[in-house]
Amino acid sequence: MKTMFISALFFFLSVMQALCADGNAAQVHYPAVPVIAGRDCNAAAEICICSDGREVLDYIDVKLDGILTDAVKSLDLMYSGTMSVVRSRTTSYVLMDDARRNGGGQDVWCDSDFVEKVGSAAAAEKARIHCAKALVPGKNYFYVSVAIDPERVSDISDLFRLEVSAVSVGGSEKKIQAGGSPMHRFGISVRQAGDDGVTAYRIPGLVTALDGTLVAVYDIRYDSSLDLQNNIDVGASLSHDGGVTWEYLGPVLDMGTYGGLPQAQNGVGDPSVLVDEQTGEIFIAGLWTHGIGVDRAWTAVGQGISPEETGQIVLVSSKDNGRTWSEPVNITSQVKRPEWYLTLQGPGRGISMEDGTLVFPMQHIDTARVPAAGIMYSRDHGKTWKAHNSARTNTTEAQVVELSPGELMLNMRDNRKTGRAVSVTSDMGETWTEHPSTGKLQEPVCMASIIKVPADRNPYGTDILLFSNPDTSKGRNHMTIKASLDGGNTWLPENKVLLDEEENWGYSCMSMIDENTVGILYEGSTSQLVFQAVKLSDIINIRQSDDSAD
Repeated sequence: MKTMFISALFFFLSVMQALCADGNAAQVHYPAVPVIAGRDCNAAAEICICSDGREVLDYIDVKLDGILTDAVKSLDLMYSGTMSVVRSRTTSYVLMDDARRNGGGQDVWCDSDFVEKVGSAAAAEKARIHCAKALVPGKNYFYVSVAIDPERVSDISDLFRLEVSAVSVGGSEKKIQAGGSPMHRFGISVRQAGDDGVTAYRIPGLVTALDGTLVAVYDIRYDSSLDLQNNIDVGASLSHDGGVTWEYLGPVLDMGTYGGLPQAQNGVGDPSVLVDEQTGEIFIAGLWTHGIGVDRAWTAVGQGISPEETGQIVLVSSKDNGRTWSEPVNITSQVKRPEWYLTLQGPGRGISMEDGTLVFPMQHIDTARVPAAGIMYSRDHGKTWKAHNSARTNTTEAQVVELSPGELMLNMRDNRKTGRAVSVTSDMGETWTEHPSTGKLQEPVCMASIIKVPADRNPYGTDILLFSNPDTSKGRNHMTIKASLDGGNTWLPENKVLLDEEENWGYSCMSMIDENTVGILYEGSTSQLVFQAVKLSDIINIRQSDDSAD
């Protein structure tokens, strides 16, 4: 009997050794995800401890720097048992499935059925969280949760450090093996699953009104996260303090029960928004689909012009910096050819050219059922609109910038899976030329954002292009902002910043907050619509750019 017991013990210890490469170390991982200010639960540092089941976690020590301690509402230690709460590292098919269905709206990682709070400490530059948690055999996962009061943060574009400096198990401190960066960025949840009873918020657009108000637009997907046709309206939120707080306006583009059909058969979404820089009027373009039996709009709508035949492009506008909005105006007959199938805007945002011309990116499906991207434009401040030829076949969601007076660049989602397609035009889309940067920006075939920051509106004194997307060719993860200082010809690897490394739905839209700071609204891993403010100096390494130019 004794021999059998010893054999079983050695077998158990060998299994534990296989599970834990270094049982004397605590593995600490810092996920590169936004810490959502105003939320009670944020996984800022994950700790994995391997145990034989006879140990107790005594305490962990945490260092805080770069943030006022009175901005930290709580500092907690959470235990998630044998499950990592980081999606790219978890074994939980429940967490992964929930994330797939709800995007950043999943919250398994903070649900009390999946995790428990095992310790807390007052915020301090050096804080000790006492625990006394008995460990189970094998891997035990904990994470440090930090809750932030956004109105006590001096600048939401700042970074702060949260670092695990000690882990004590069974009366002795383990060595720490760390991965990732302990530097964290703040995020603001603009809209999240469940807000106002809504299932999902998707498809962000973002502009800065002439008075400095940030205007965010998006799909309100009431009953399902699926695309049109669905019960969808275009919603809006406003921020008057650089993105720290947001006022929810609710739906601003809603086609109701047009034609006697229910709301779900009059969905309108995929918004694009622009500001007329001369008049201050703000326009939102949306795709409206009517009476197709709640089938998928991308393949179900027909040719023609009328709402009963095909999708419609409708506009609303605001003359008071986004506070109130007009009734919808249908411009489909102005920009759609009858032989085309589905025709719609960007989505994301449009621009106001130096000469006052308003430009929305657009897309359509041709007679061969092949999509193509292009532009539509107005020379009379939004009263009438025109469209010419597409820039490139088999492309869809695009964004546009004015490289030089009268010269437009269209940056397009490319179904060829060869990177972003880029074309330029100097005649408002009558003719297009492929740009040499085509294929140089990788993508997983997803919507992206590109904006121009003119030389006289930034501290570098040169025109800057900023580009955001999931910086990968597989999955929608690693949400990144990149900068080009030569009109998009090159995107140097040193001129970029990673915002969210975890999987998400991946759409994004940017707008400048001030001459030093860009705002980005995107579909993140920790909230369905996340806003972050990022300093240009965090993105651009001007010295290395100059060296590279030499």
